[in-house]
Amino acid sequence: MSEATNAPKRRKSVTIYDVAKEAGVSASTVSRAFSRPGRVNSETSELIHAAAAKLGYRVKPIHRPEIGVEKRALGLVVADITNPVYAHIMRGFQQEAVDAGYTVLLIDSQEDGRAEFDYIQAVLPLVDGLVLSASRLTDSAINQMVKVVPVVATNRIIAGLPSVVPDSGRGMRRAVEHLASLGHTRIAYLGGPEASWANGVRWRAATEACHELSIHIRRVGPGTPSVQGGVELAKEWRENPTTGVIAFNDIMAIGFMKAAQSFGLNVPRDVSVVGIDNSISSVLTTPTLTTVSPQPSQIGARAARALLSQLKHRNTPSAETIVVPMDLIVRESTSTAASAAPKFPEDER
Repeated sequence: MSEATNAPKRRKSVTIYDVAKEAGVSASTVSRAFSRPGRVNSETSELIHAAAAKLGYRVKPIHRPEIGVEKRALGLVVADITNPVYAHIMRGFQQEAVDAGYTVLLIDSQEDGRAEFDYIQAVLPLVDGLVLSASRLTDSAINQMVKVVPVVATNRIIAGLPSVVPDSGRGMRRAVEHLASLGHTRIAYLGGPEASWANGVRWRAATEACHELSIHIRRVGPGTPSVQGGVELAKEWRENPTTGVIAFNDIMAIGFMKAAQSFGLNVPRDVSVVGIDNSISSVLTTPTLTTVSPQPSQIGARAARALLSQLKHRNTPSAETIVVPMDLIVRESTSTAASAAPKFPEDER
């Protein structure tokens, strides 16, 4: 018998697919159980770990550079990657980062403050600095991160940190003035998440503008900044309709328009709608969406420059607030106000 025949067979390494089959779950669930324990319920987690122990599966440790060692990588944390406005912010941020010789690590918190905190803790050793776009974290949690790496905030002002924010006062005033010029005297603001700094600023700016122009405004919400969120708030708005609506963002405005049309209303003949963001979605709707543009790609670029400046001047950190202008883009979703509040066809039957 040859030496090769007598050689012991090499044991096949156990993979997450083997563990998944043994535990009766998907491979992605196994991966989350080891990399993000908080994202898997305790019962499933115990099942997976028991299967891994039975099969002899071992998690390979991820090499993490030491804190303080340059990685030539920057982190960008966004609230919801499915919202097109973050694609614009990402594009502006990435261009500046790449030009400076850095790669970009993108983190999607999915509008979940707890998940945002966990994800950031996992990547802190991998990046030289962070930009938080529309963060849902508390100021104290963010200030803890600043002790590890430089941080820049966008769409929110945080004491002691450089921040890049749109001129919400100007933007909301332009939106209100536009509706007022069309004869609207009663408008509704579709609110975003309660934890959103931008939502609070936009609501206050809108109420101030309405007060100065003797226009009645009421808030509907809070709501999820998504198409479905707009649909849900449209149902609430329907109980006390107005001829004009300003939404927290474009995709919420689009959801509202879809719902209004399903109610049998015509946009803008029965109700005029204004969004905020000027994302690509605003020109793909019927009608196209009048919107206030915070110039998101410029926000991303300015945030990258601010972060790079922090890295260059670590001994003299800046807490500058950079304000980016907001402009009104008029499209088809706004027109002269109806003489009365919208009437719903099915209510007249």
